[in-house]
Amino acid sequence: MSTVGLISLILTSALVYSTPLILTALGGTFSERSGIVNVGLEGIMVMGAFSGIVFNLESAGRFGGWTPWIGIIVGGLVGMLFSLLHAVATVSFRADHIISGTVVNLMAPALGVFLIKVWYGKGQTDNIDSNLGYFSFPGLEDIPIIGDIFFKNTFLPAYLAIGIAIVAWYVISKTRFGLRLRSVGEHPQAADTLGVNVYLFRYSGVLLSGLLGGMGGAIFAQSISGNFSAGTIVGQGYISLAAMIFGKWNPLGAMGAAIFFGFAQSLSIIGAQLPVISSIPPVLLQIAPYLLTIIVLVLFLGRSSGPQASGKNYVKSK
Repeated sequence: MSTVGLISLILTSALVYSTPLILTALGGTFSERSGIVNVGLEGIMVMGAFSGIVFNLESAGRFGGWTPWIGIIVGGLVGMLFSLLHAVATVSFRADHIISGTVVNLMAPALGVFLIKVWYGKGQTDNIDSNLGYFSFPGLEDIPIIGDIFFKNTFLPAYLAIGIAIVAWYVISKTRFGLRLRSVGEHPQAADTLGVNVYLFRYSGVLLSGLLGGMGGAIFAQSISGNFSAGTIVGQGYISLAAMIFGKWNPLGAMGAAIFFGFAQSLSIIGAQLPVISSIPPVLLQIAPYLLTIIVLVLFLGRSSGPQASGKNYVKSK
């Protein structure tokens, strides 16, 4: 394989595995910037994967090639609806954020498998026929070297996720909405004094995390697993959470960390085709992303400083 072909293989594979992590990490950033810790990203991804696959199976004949793209939207909407449980528990009823998120993570796989058994009579769905394949940008793919690496047979949802990350950075850093979102995550009492509706913005942050996390789950299921089962999303939400922390609660930082983790995951798939990497036992490559997640959390969690009011319930009367 040529050098350009090798680089293209590494980049494309890394983008495929990074895309769900980018979107979910961005969702976690919105939630935590509003002051709500959302460890339920794993469960939100599960519901996004479930709804995306079910929609794909039921609607492929109707929407054709657009089916997986519409499935991403459906997954995002279902993820948003599911995240509402976490929002109500933490914002309205002031439940502990970690416990609420853990309940979401425990509930989602069981609910998904139960519904699959009710609808299809078995523990997992069939494989989808209409999935998120590869795309070449007309004109750009003909650019020497760069076109072969970045624009030929690449993963289009990855560029969508990168665009969303840039928009998310602008929204959080440069807009009135972002300023108010950050204010309720840093000092909700002060924000409330200035007329900011703390509850509304905290709900907004959690619902945005559900939307993006659900989209991430739908993309993962429709591009990597190809079906839904209890083991479709295993650890992806937690890796996204680590990417958000590694990226210091900044959308662009979270995106960079997610790409790093996605690259680590992709090595278990393409490692056999890479020099030097091919000599590493496959089992080590498979556990590498999870090992890196633990290392990152140990090294950076204590040093990283998130929003000051993150994880703290707000009582308006105080």
